[in-house]
Amino acid sequence: MEFLQSHSRVEMISMAVALAAIVGGTAYYYYVTKKPKGCLDPENFKEFKLVKRTQLSHNVATFRFDLPTSDSVLGLPIGQHISCRGKDSLDEEVVKAYTPTTLDTDVGYFELVVKMYPQGRMSHYFREMQEGDYMAVKGPKGRFKYQPNQVRAFGMIAGGTGITPMFQVARAILENPQDKTNINLIYANVTYDDILLKEELDAFAIKFPNQFKIYYVLNQPPQVWDGGVGFVSKEMIQTHCPAPASDIKMLRCGPPPMNKVMAAHLEALGYSPQMQFQF
Repeated sequence: MEFLQSHSRVEMISMAVALAAIVGGTAYYYYVTKKPKGCLDPENFKEFKLVKRTQLSHNVATFRFDLPTSDSVLGLPIGQHISCRGKDSLDEEVVKAYTPTTLDTDVGYFELVVKMYPQGRMSHYFREMQEGDYMAVKGPKGRFKYQPNQVRAFGMIAGGTGITPMFQVARAILENPQDKTNINLIYANVTYDDILLKEELDAFAIKFPNQFKIYYVLNQPPQVWDGGVGFVSKEMIQTHCPAPASDIKMLRCGPPPMNKVMAAHLEALGYSPQMQFQF
């Protein structure tokens, strides 16, 4: 007991690693170093406190929610989402899915980047939220299963707020030096001001030029614009995404009409159902 009390947790972990190397104590090493259990409950809503609201534009904000302790993790698998519960303008309950932009490497909190639409029922709740309010959350939800290096490359097609699951997957890949997956992202919006997480996405492209490439498409571009114009076309997909192959996967997330058109484009270009996933 005196030995345990006289050593810090960091020292204990270091000794556990050495012990594992000497006597094969893998189970003990895992016990000492395993990450905390996630805070989510897939069956029941749990409340989390809004501690910081950062307005990014007139209708977009980042919402940061505290987890129970400073070393708690949300426990959300990469590419999956949570259900958020609130009240609309008529005080009726509404539930909507959102994908955090944070990962479990972000301890003690999680963040949502939310676009608040004028007539959106859940948008009303977020618009009214103030620091100190609580959000009811349930999860994880979703069918996407991510493993490092599971494919050679991801092609991603996102529209509007559909960028959030793509951002989460891309972040997990790029922050893991062992993950060599290439990412080719086409991100479509109406105007330049509608582009979410642009600073972060551009930083990925600069820091990982050989692994992450992004092509922006705007329906109403500014006068000076070097990206795509109009809607995402088959030609854009051919030019900016990996060609059909057994070791690639095309991910798409956007408004329902866009998802339908992109599915038709991908089928016409020869991407099999096994090569596609829609969030």
